[in-house]
Amino acid sequence: MQNRGKPHTVRPAPMVIVSITIAVLFVLWPQAHSSLAKVDMLPGTVVDGDDKTVQEILATFSRAEEAIRVQDLDALMNLYSTTYNYHRLNKADIRGIWAALFSHYREVSSLHLFDHVRIVHASTGSTAEIRCTGNLTAIPKRGNVPVNLDSWFGEVHYLVKEAGVWRIRGNAGDHSPEVLQFGTVPFFIGAASHPLF
Repeated sequence: MQNRGKPHTVRPAPMVIVSITIAVLFVLWPQAHSSLAKVDMLPGTVVDGDDKTVQEILATFSRAEEAIRVQDLDALMNLYSTTYNYHRLNKADIRGIWAALFSHYREVSSLHLFDHVRIVHASTGSTAEIRCTGNLTAIPKRGNVPVNLDSWFGEVHYLVKEAGVWRIRGNAGDHSPEVLQFGTVPFFIGAASHPLF
C-alpha cells in the first residue's frame, strides 16, 4: 500500500547531532589544536543551579586550561581539592602525573564540553557534578604532530567549593572497579581512565 500523504523528512535527534559534532571535533582537534573554544556548554545543556555558580565553575576550568597552557604546575594544582581522590590517587599523585606530562610534551591543551551541570548547596558545603565530553592533546617535545593523550565522553567531573573557590575533587571513575586502566607510563592515560579531571 502506498503512502499518498505528504512526504516527511526524518530529522536526527538533538543528541545524535551533538554526538556527531563531538566526534568531528575529536577527529579535527589535533589539526585545530589552538583555535577551538577550550571550555564551553553545549546547546541544550541541562543546568540544575544558578547562573553565577555555573560561571564560577566555567572559570575554574578556564583557569585550569591557562595553567596547562603555560605549564604552571603550582597554579594548576591550586585548582585541585585537598580531598581529591581517584582510584586512591591523591593530589600529590596527580601532581606527579602532570609534572611527567609537562616534561614530555609541549603545547598541552584540554577541551571541555559540558552538557549537564548539577549544583548542590548544603549546610556541609557546595558541590557540583558536571557531565563533560572532552580531550587532552599535546605535541611531543621530540616531534611536531599533536597527539591525543586522553579523551572522554559523558564523564562526570565532581567539584567542591573550598575556601571560596571551586576545585576539582575527582570524577565518576571514583565509583568504578578498583583496577587501574592506565599503564606504568603516567602520561598515557588510556580510554577508560581520566584521573586528571
